[in-house]
Amino acid sequence: MNFLVEGFLQAFNLLLSGNTETYSAISATVRVSTYSIGCSLIIGIPLGFCLGYFDFSGKKSIRTIVDTMMALPTVFIGLLVYAFLTHRGPLGDFGLLFTLPGIAIGQTILALPIVIGLSATAVENMDPKLRITIMSMGANRRQLFLSSLWECRHGILAGAIAAYGRVMTEVGISMMVGGNIKWHTRTITTAIALETNKGQFGMGVALGLVLLTIAFCVNISVSFLRRRY
Repeated sequence: MNFLVEGFLQAFNLLLSGNTETYSAISATVRVSTYSIGCSLIIGIPLGFCLGYFDFSGKKSIRTIVDTMMALPTVFIGLLVYAFLTHRGPLGDFGLLFTLPGIAIGQTILALPIVIGLSATAVENMDPKLRITIMSMGANRRQLFLSSLWECRHGILAGAIAAYGRVMTEVGISMMVGGNIKWHTRTITTAIALETNKGQFGMGVALGLVLLTIAFCVNISVSFLRRRY
């Protein structure tokens, strides 16, 4: 029991004292997560809307593929991205391996199926009479798209939160593509794994508390937005 208490005390001391190593991992995590979730939302929401809104040949097959990709192991994605970004791969000339943008590419691939799948589900659950009502009011295609998107905003927001949580807590992509380089590509999750193995339980707890705090802040923000809008 003393072991746990000492770990938590050390964790609070690291956070309050502004330990540079701890905050370097926090900064890297926030930056790479912002890049990846931003790209996945920009790409995934329109694709998810089209998948859920329109009927076309092969829709069920595409939906099955998207649902399957939602459960892809992070180490498998990390392996594929590493193969593409290594100097022998097709994208090796861009120098993205062992960089934060490289990690963001892998995390975007991880989050994209979640955003597409849950956005499509949200659109499919809309009132079928909504489209007829909006069109009867003389709305053009752009207004129809925006109005429908607004009506299913809560489902899309839930998908964004799920994707963000998956990105924030993954280890495989950050470890394989980023290399866990101190002061450079070390994220919260890779730092927790490394420091705990080294016996630095306090730093692991400190970074874990940061993850919990970020998740709590995100959920509070979402609840506020739901009440407001």
